[in-house]
Amino acid sequence: MLESFTAGRKRYKLMEFDAALKHFESALELDPADGPARVYAQRCRHYIENPPPEDWDGVFVMTTK
Repeated sequence: MLESFTAGRKRYKLMEFDAALKHFESALELDPADGPARVYAQRCRHYIENPPPEDWDGVFVMTTK
């Protein structure tokens, strides 16, 4: 699970959200209760639909509560 999560974080930081999502989903298959993998998977889905700017610093800014 940790290997999948780590690979997902690496892809996430590179703005490779499709690839990152696959890794986070793999982590969730192994541990469905993993909160961080769930959060990153949600963020990947968001960024796939709403790409961040090219100079994105990796910070997720919440726009709704």
